[in-house]
Amino acid sequence: MFFKQLQRETETSRQGLFTAPIIVDTMQGRITLKQYIAFLTQAYHHVRHTVPLLMATGSRLSESVAYSPIREALAHYIEEEVGHEEWILNDIAACGGDKEAVRNSRPDLPAELMVAFAYHQVDRKNPMGFFGMVHVLEGTSTSIATAAADRIQDTLGLPDNAFSYLRSHGSLDLEHVEFFEKLMNGVQSEQDRTEIIHCAHAFYRLYGNVFRGLPEYEEPVFAEVA
Repeated sequence: MFFKQLQRETETSRQGLFTAPIIVDTMQGRITLKQYIAFLTQAYHHVRHTVPLLMATGSRLSESVAYSPIREALAHYIEEEVGHEEWILNDIAACGGDKEAVRNSRPDLPAELMVAFAYHQVDRKNPMGFFGMVHVLEGTSTSIATAAADRIQDTLGLPDNAFSYLRSHGSLDLEHVEFFEKLMNGVQSEQDRTEIIHCAHAFYRLYGNVFRGLPEYEEPVFAEVA
């Protein structure tokens, strides 16, 4: 089955992403509010492109009946993903951040490059390669998002409504992975399969760079008691 092949052939790239220092630190309870808001800020800048990218992918698929299940899946993804960028902005506000400033800001270069590569793939190469990005983002989320949210909340003492993005894309999102697995197992074209694997490798690298570009952890400074 192609889904298992996709997982197997990209495992090294997947593990490379998980070595990003901020991910390692977070799982050890070493994260600051500044870092969490910075993560949410970059998440906003790529998540806001999810629906436009899904729409662009659908518009560039072959009209062949072989792609009918893909078009239906894209419609399903669009319905599911609408408005998720606003969840992120609300999480930022719940952390005490300025969500309107984030809305009007520019992404850091790693996030901008990841999004640019996605549009390039859809517009200039094979739009099926976009599913490499879906594999990376959804697979990564279900692997660590819920655990990361719990650890960040324990460390920073933030309210539940500061984690709508992470928790919605964590273990509760497993049905999306099952849906994606079934969809990928239906991909018949060897050229499409090759492109999806290639793009998954690329997106693991690009998404890892987003994490590596976030602020480094700094130990809190406590005032001395007189």
